Amino acid sequence: MVSSLVHRFKEKYESLAGHVHFVDDLSGAAEVVMMVLNEAVGDRLALGELPALLTGSIEERCRERGIEVLKPPYDNSHLPQSVDDSHVGVTHAAFAIAEAGSLIELTTNDATRLVSSLPRVHVGIVFEADLRETLKEAGPPLRTFFEKNPENATATFISGPSRTADIEMRLTLGVHGPEVAHTVIVGGSK
Repeated sequence: MVSSLVHRFKEKYESLAGHVHFVDDLSGAAEVVMMVLNEAVGDRLALGELPALLTGSIEERCRERGIEVLKPPYDNSHLPQSVDDSHVGVTHAAFAIAEAGSLIELTTNDATRLVSSLPRVHVGIVFEADLRETLKEAGPPLRTFFEKNPENATATFISGPSRTADIEMRLTLGVHGPEVAHTVIVGGSK
């Protein structure tokens, strides 16, 4: 059963032109990633810092289909081009905020941020247990992260696909980032 918090996040994220999927476990998350990659007609996938079990599950499925996988640690001599050449980027969100429909990625390696911002399609993975109702509830974990990593902390808020508007207020998706954005909410325990 989907909680009211998940429902609120889904409603807000989808109002921002994003797509939300709910799965029971990391295997289900890997299946959604492969479905999205298939829809994107992609043969190259970039992974951010994901739970090891998820990385392994995605890699196995990609190997079976002959899909190239880019994952950390990255060869910095080919960044950002190697990430940009990927059809889909998959990242893990530390948490999500329901009222804003936002995924929050925390990292100390700015190269991993490229995975959610350069490919045309982004898939963000978040555990249901990491959903927060309000931005105010996100303050303490953000503060803790920045205090522990004062030199190189990066927080990225992702609210659906990239959007921009011109002076005539015509909205365009995907100009400065992903054109399509998916969130996979993983239920159960981490």
